Amino acid sequence: MNIAVIGTGYVGLVTGTCFAETGNSVICVDNNEQKVHRLKKGEIPIFEPGLDILFERNTNEGRLSFTTNLADAIANAQIIFLALPTPPGEDGSADLSYIMGVARDLSAIITDYKVIVDKSTVPVGTAEKGAAVLAERLPRKLFDVVSNPEFLREGVAVEDFLKPDRVVVGTSSDKARKIMRQLYEPFVRQGNPIYFMDERSAEMTKYAANSYLAARITFMNEIANLCEKLGANVDQVRIGMGSDTRIGKRFLFPGIGYGGSCFPKDVQAMAKTASDNSYDFKILKSVMKVNSLQKAVLTKKIRRFYKNDLAGKTIAVWGLAFKPNTDDIREAPALAIIDELLHAGARVQAFDPEAMNNVRAIYGDRIRFCNSMYETLEGADCLAIMTEWAEFRSPDFERISSLLREKIIFDGRNLYDLDQMKTEGFQYISIGRPKVKGKKRVGAMVG
Repeated sequence: MNIAVIGTGYVGLVTGTCFAETGNSVICVDNNEQKVHRLKKGEIPIFEPGLDILFERNTNEGRLSFTTNLADAIANAQIIFLALPTPPGEDGSADLSYIMGVARDLSAIITDYKVIVDKSTVPVGTAEKGAAVLAERLPRKLFDVVSNPEFLREGVAVEDFLKPDRVVVGTSSDKARKIMRQLYEPFVRQGNPIYFMDERSAEMTKYAANSYLAARITFMNEIANLCEKLGANVDQVRIGMGSDTRIGKRFLFPGIGYGGSCFPKDVQAMAKTASDNSYDFKILKSVMKVNSLQKAVLTKKIRRFYKNDLAGKTIAVWGLAFKPNTDDIREAPALAIIDELLHAGARVQAFDPEAMNNVRAIYGDRIRFCNSMYETLEGADCLAIMTEWAEFRSPDFERISSLLREKIIFDGRNLYDLDQMKTEGFQYISIGRPKVKGKKRVGAMVG
C-alpha cells in the first residue's frame, strides 16, 4: 500500500518505518525542515533499539522517504496516518490544535478517497470532530476517519509494532475496515487479534489501558511505602501478588513514580474528560496525586540520611531517562529529584547511556555530566539510582566502594539483592524494603 504518515515524532517514525518494513511505500511528512533534512541524511532524532536497522534498510530500498510537502506526501496515499502531538493544556485536556489544523489542510488538497487514521492518543470524540472539519470542504464520500491507537512501549516499540498483542481499529465504515484489515494482516499472522469497534470505543480503549497501568504502578508504590512502615519487604509481596493469575506479574514493580510521554498525559486527559462529562473519577485523581508525591520519596530518604543538610554534598546519579532503553526524559522522575537536590545545595554528577544530551539542554552546567557510570562516583558522597538500565544491574561493587567517599547507595529502582548489599558492606536504602545498614566508613577513599 501507499501510506503517508504526518508527523515524525516517536510514534510517527516508528509507525512509518515498520510499515515500510512489510513492503509498503511510506512517505513521512513534517513541517520541521531541519528535522526532515536530518532524516533524509539518515540521522534518527530518537533512540529506540532496533529502529536504526529498519530505518537504514527501508530508506536504502526506497520504501521510506521524507518530505515537508503535505500535498506531495498524500497525493498517492491510500491511507494517511496522523501521528501528531497532543500535549496537555494547563487544565490537563489534550490539545487537538495540531490534528484539527492538519484536517483543515487535508480538506483542501484531497481529491480521491482516503482513509485518515488517528494514530495519536486523542480524547473520545476526536474522530468525529476531525470528520466534521474535513467535511466542511470535502465530500463525505472521499474520506473515512479511523481511530487506531498505538500501544508502543518505549524501549521495545519496534517489537511491539511488528508483533502486536492486538490491533485496535475504530471505524463504522465497511470500506475502511477492509483496507485496515489488509494493512495489518501481515503483523498478526501468528493469530493475535485485530479488534474492530466503533471510533469512540477505540479512543477510550487507549486511555483506559494506560490509566489502568498507571494505577497498577501507583498502587504498588503505595504498598511499598506501607511496607516500609510495617517492616515488610515489597519484593516478596510483589512475588506473592503476581503469582495470582487474576493479577499477573507485570507493572507491579515499585519505584520513584511513572513518567514518559504517555502515562502522565493520558491519565490527566482521562480525568479531564471525566470532569467535562460531570463524572468524578476519584481513582485517577489519587493516581496523579500519589505519583507526584512518589517522585519525592528518594529525595526524602537522602535528606533524612544526611539530617536534612545536603549543602556541599556530591550526589552521583545513575539514570536520567524515565525508563531504560530510551532517551525520553519527559516527566522523568530523575529530573524532579535532581531539582530538589540542587535546591537543597547538593552537587549532582550524572550519567545516562542515552539521555544526557536531552538533560544537558535543560540544566547546562548546573550539573556535571560524566562519560561513564563509574566516573560519576569519583568524589561523590553517595550513589542514587534513578533508571534501571541493564548496565547498572551488575556493577563492580569493589570499584564503587573505592570511588565513593562512603559506601552508600540510594536505589529508586530496587536493583540489588539485600543480602548481597550486606555482604558487600554497603549502606543500602531502596523502595519498600528493609534498609541495609552496612559498615559506615570514616574518611574519603577516592580513586
